[in-house]
Amino acid sequence: MAAVERLAVVLVRHGLTAWNRERRYLGHRDIELLPDDTENGLATLRATLAGVRFDAVHCSDLRRCRQTLARLGIVEGAGAEVRVDARWRELDFGAYEGLRYADLEHDAGYRAWIDSQGEQAPPGGESAAAFHARVAAAMDDLLAQAEAGGHRRVLVVTHGGVVRLLRQRHEGLDFWAGNLAPGQAHTLHFIHQRTWQCIA
Repeated sequence: MAAVERLAVVLVRHGLTAWNRERRYLGHRDIELLPDDTENGLATLRATLAGVRFDAVHCSDLRRCRQTLARLGIVEGAGAEVRVDARWRELDFGAYEGLRYADLEHDAGYRAWIDSQGEQAPPGGESAAAFHARVAAAMDDLLAQAEAGGHRRVLVVTHGGVVRLLRQRHEGLDFWAGNLAPGQAHTLHFIHQRTWQCIA
């Protein structure tokens, strides 16, 4: 099959959780969304995506992402195949899970982690290098599947850190840029010229 010339990858950050609202570090802890779709941003996003056809859907295996997918009206087993994959998870914050900046600001290890931009892993957590490798592998597989399947539009329901990392990798943003609020989406556009090139 001929390579796809253009591909839109719609990145969705899951809706709001209690820990997001409380500004707590939330990585691999598997907590659910808040019940109000208006509060968590999903009502607006559901209306925006209504009637949009996706050739493939990729989703983090954590509950808040799977709930987001369902609340967007995309049900596993109906329509496009949903690929649930732990590689789309947020960074593992280790001992910092559930804590806030105010809880950690005077901790020397925490300051070292921040100053290293994550290159030093948090205690019991994941380094930036491991996180980058994991997400890059997931994205490379997505692009390979898109080429093989002739996909034009793909949905990825994931986490804020993953979205930020992909925007940095493909749009050249700096370390602190590229954040999305819970329940928001951003589209990466690719063209295929021997390999995939991001154009927006």
